[in-house]
Amino acid sequence: MTHPNLETLPAEGTVIDNWLEAGWADRELRADVSVGLSSSPKELPPKWFYDDRGSELFDQITRLDEYYPTRREREILEREAHAIVAASGADCLVELGSGTSTKTRILLDAFAAVGQLSRYVPFDNSEATLRNAASELAEAYPGLRVHGVVGDFEHHLRHLPLEEPERLGDPSPRPPAMVMLLGGTIGNFAPAHRPAFLNAVAASMQTGDTFLLGTDLVKESDRLVAAYDDAAGVTAQFNLNVLSVLNRCFGADFDLDAFKHEAVFDAANEWIEMRLCATRDQRVHIPALEMAVDFAAGERMRTEISAKFRPEGVRAELGAAGLVTQRMWTDADGDYALTLARRVRRD
Repeated sequence: MTHPNLETLPAEGTVIDNWLEAGWADRELRADVSVGLSSSPKELPPKWFYDDRGSELFDQITRLDEYYPTRREREILEREAHAIVAASGADCLVELGSGTSTKTRILLDAFAAVGQLSRYVPFDNSEATLRNAASELAEAYPGLRVHGVVGDFEHHLRHLPLEEPERLGDPSPRPPAMVMLLGGTIGNFAPAHRPAFLNAVAASMQTGDTFLLGTDLVKESDRLVAAYDDAAGVTAQFNLNVLSVLNRCFGADFDLDAFKHEAVFDAANEWIEMRLCATRDQRVHIPALEMAVDFAAGERMRTEISAKFRPEGVRAELGAAGLVTQRMWTDADGDYALTLARRVRRD
C-alpha cells in the first residue's frame, strides 16, 4: 500500500499528507499537452492556467465588474453561513480545491460561533499554497485541528481523512462531516466526467455527511460572455498565459501575439467555452516533447469549459450519486447557487 509523505507543520495540531509523487505535475502536463495538441480539435485542460502569473491574473479577474460569480458566492456565504452550519450538523469541514481558503473563513467563523467544528481538511494540488493556508488557519482558530491533503481530484479523493486516527477501529458512527466544492469548479468538468467525480466524492463520505456545492446558473448569454471576455482584457491575458507555461516548461516557441482570446456561449451544452484562435498559419515546436504542431489561420484550441446549471439539473446530478438535496440558496439576483446535499445509503 502506498502511504503519503506526512509532515507536521509548526502550527500545533496541523498535519499535511502529500499523495503526489515527485514529478507528478511534469508528467501530467506532458501527457495533457501530448494528447491535447494531437487531438482534433486541439485542447488543453484548464488546470494548467494556474502558475504564479495565472493565479495573479485570476485574482484580478475575480474583482472585475463583469465577473460576478465570486461576489455572488460570497454574498450567499455571508448571508447563509449560520444556516449552512446548522443544516450540516458537521464536526469536520473538508474543502476540495481549497487554495488560500479565503472564503472558507466565513464558514469557519460560523462554526466557531457555535463551537461545532473540531477539524478542517483542505485538499489542493499545490503543497506550498496548502501549507501556508493550513498554518494560518490553525493559528487563527485556536483548537482547530487542520489535516491538509495534497492530491489530485481524479486519483486521491479516497484518501480524505474523514475518520480521525484516534477513532480507527471504533465501530460507532463518527460525527458528520461536510465536504464542499466552491467557486463553480464543478463547471470545468465535462458533463460526461461529472458523474465519476460526484460518485468519488460520495464514496469518500459516510451516510449522513453533507456536500456543499457552488454552481453558476444559466442566465443571459451576453452577461455570461462578458464575465469571460472583460473589456480590460484581463481574461485574455489569463488565457494566453497558458502558452507561456508551455514555453517555459517545455522550451516551446508559441508566439502569444499569433493567438487571440475567444469566449463563446454554447447554448446547446449550456457552457462557456474559452478558446485560443490562431491568427495565422504557423508551426509551433515543443522540443521537450519532440513535437511540432501546426495551426491553421483561424484554428481554435479549447482551453476551458465552464458549465452553467439549472437547479433541477443540479439536484438530479447529485441525486444520481446518492447525494440528496436538503437546501439550495441563491443570491438576491438568482445568478449563483449553493446546494447542500446529504449522503444517503445506497442499496
